[in-house]
Amino acid sequence: MARKIMVVEDDQPILDLMDLLIRKLGYEPILIANGYEALELVKKEPPSLILLDIMMAPINGWEFLETLRGEYGMPEIPVLLFTASPLVDEKMAQLKDPNLGILTKPVSFGELKAGIAKYLR
Repeated sequence: MARKIMVVEDDQPILDLMDLLIRKLGYEPILIANGYEALELVKKEPPSLILLDIMMAPINGWEFLETLRGEYGMPEIPVLLFTASPLVDEKMAQLKDPNLGILTKPVSFGELKAGIAKYLR
């Protein structure tokens, strides 16, 4: 059975693309456009990795991550943040989370593959 990668992204074309790319890499994608729905599913069925958009509503990626790590107590689930913002590096340095990485939008297939491989050893 393939390991599951959850993609939390509110842009449908990006979700569609991630679906294809993740399947091509041999993983099972779980595609969710709403952070609250994603958090509910994580509680029931934790994925092997989460690809997380930062700029979303009604809950943004930072709020999702805070809930996942704090309230849910799930620091072991690797999270790769999707962003186009250069300010993310500063925030990530403050968090000092070994299971947190970043992929800059637009992400290439090679970058996605390398990012996933790094956190799914």
